[in-house]
Amino acid sequence: MSAPTPSPLSIARPDILRVDPYEHAAWDPTLERLHANELPWRGSEDVSEAGLNRYPEPQPRSLVEQLARLYEQPPANVLVTRGSDEAIDLLTRAFCRAGTDEVLVCPPTFGMYAVAARVQGATVLRVPLDQGRGFEFDLSAVLAACTATVKLVYVCSPNNPTGNLVPEQTILRLTEALAGRALVIVDEAYIEFADVPSCARQLPRHPWLVVLRTLSKAYGLAGARCGVVLAHAEIIALLRRIVEPYNLAQLSIEAVLRALQPRNRAVTAERIALVQRERAVLSAALGRSSAVIRVWPSAANFLLVEFTSPQVAFGRACAAGLLVRDVRRQPGLERALRVTVGTPEQNQRLISALCAGETFK
Repeated sequence: MSAPTPSPLSIARPDILRVDPYEHAAWDPTLERLHANELPWRGSEDVSEAGLNRYPEPQPRSLVEQLARLYEQPPANVLVTRGSDEAIDLLTRAFCRAGTDEVLVCPPTFGMYAVAARVQGATVLRVPLDQGRGFEFDLSAVLAACTATVKLVYVCSPNNPTGNLVPEQTILRLTEALAGRALVIVDEAYIEFADVPSCARQLPRHPWLVVLRTLSKAYGLAGARCGVVLAHAEIIALLRRIVEPYNLAQLSIEAVLRALQPRNRAVTAERIALVQRERAVLSAALGRSSAVIRVWPSAANFLLVEFTSPQVAFGRACAAGLLVRDVRRQPGLERALRVTVGTPEQNQRLISALCAGETFK
């Protein structure tokens, strides 16, 4: 009989396990507050529901419960963060020792995984996606690279900036192979645009799996900065020890709660469907242009486009009043620009700008 898989906390930093969390002011909304050194009056322009003169509730129960329902998880499996960036930083600090541990990433991919690792003093190990196979995730290469010092493996699906999905079975095979050694962190920032289920439903069977979600993309709340870590309760409890006590602004909390109301979720669903339709229109139009070498298939709200002259294409987009993302510095993307799917009007304007005159070298 094989030995049971150890807890994910077995690879956490021992000093983090011993940290005494900050004790924030007790939360009792039935009492008038004279315990947190707050000003008793609202500001003259304060239109918030709770009052910006008051500290918000740390990890607000109503918000956690709403997000738990949205992502079909128990509340104990949910940590709310300032976007996915804070989640990535917390995981890196909790599990990576400076000068000793490694974080594995698969470029081209979201840059914050490597930034957080370097800030923490962890080594960044890179296993490139297989460009010859449409930026396919190379499972064999990733497993071969995972030495005992690799603590976090990031899988972005749909991947930014390439837009492709990593099959769930590949993620599960990776998670099973690394259980007891490293956490597999699946970043699903764009999953709503992909018409596939979240890997989070696999959490009950895979305690070494972590899923990141965000309301920045499909819910249109990039400015509110609300991300979510979905993981086994013991991982969430560990991250709660080191997360800032008031990491969520009151206005952001209220904006998210409004966005999660049924009528607003219905609007979100309509907009997701519109983005998917416009993605197909934009992809087809650009794909017919002689100035375009290739439009990579995308399951996200953007397209990776390879041009005969990306510099000219970038200039034409700017001349039309549209800013696209220049990703040419990333390996394998030397001729590519990343184009976000906009409104129908913006997309038509971009098509006209990039396809006018067709060929440009």
